[in-house]
Amino acid sequence: MSDEPTSSTAPSLSSQEIERYSRHILLPEIGGQGQQALKAARVLVVGAGGLGAPVILYLAAAGVGTLGIVDDDRVSLSNLQRQVIHQTSTVGMSKTDSARDTVARLNPHVTVRPLPFRLTPDTASETLVGYDVVVDGSDNFDTRYLVAEAAETLKVPLVTGAVGRFDGSLTVLMPWTLDATGREAPRYRDLFPEPPPPGTVPSCAEAGIVGALTGVIGTLQAMEVVKLLTGAGDPLVGRLLLYDALAARFDTIRYRRRHADR
Repeated sequence: MSDEPTSSTAPSLSSQEIERYSRHILLPEIGGQGQQALKAARVLVVGAGGLGAPVILYLAAAGVGTLGIVDDDRVSLSNLQRQVIHQTSTVGMSKTDSARDTVARLNPHVTVRPLPFRLTPDTASETLVGYDVVVDGSDNFDTRYLVAEAAETLKVPLVTGAVGRFDGSLTVLMPWTLDATGREAPRYRDLFPEPPPPGTVPSCAEAGIVGALTGVIGTLQAMEVVKLLTGAGDPLVGRLLLYDALAARFDTIRYRRRHADR
């Protein structure tokens, strides 16, 4: 794409940025070097809705240098119960522009690339090129499988999440890497081999969803991105984190590549 992001290595932090990110810099797991890595990073967020909203807000607050935001939708009044990056005054505006304006007010050091279109098999790979991490906050299975396959082909770490009513889940996909036993890390289809038949999984518009749930899962997605970019902790590769909001319970399921030769 003509406006593909350019690479930057270890950019320096201004005195204002050092103050802004001081609580990060105090952490030995992040420090000044990790904060520089965040500033140099380019993250693509697919979807500026319920999951994408907290992802974008927390990554912008964390100082991720460039955020690409893919979404072809416009803000509607029913979005505002959960999509906290948008406001009443932005109803009718494209979600990418609304998100860009919110980020500008939150952190002027972050560059936002609005991408107001829907990913297709023809555009997915070229859209992902140049990014260090992709976050999938989309609300449909076609996009989830498309993004997972493009990220795998390009060897870009993918943080993918999903929500429904009172339940949510997320995982990290890096299928070109090896686990501690030398086995290839799993793919998205190792976790979900095929999408469910059309009409079997109701959308949030049909079944409803509690707004705060998207904040929980989206914030956890942002945390995984920070870990990936700074090298802190252990990303959720080969692990599916499940959240039951009604029971206030987290569970983790380990999963593996189904066929090592695929």
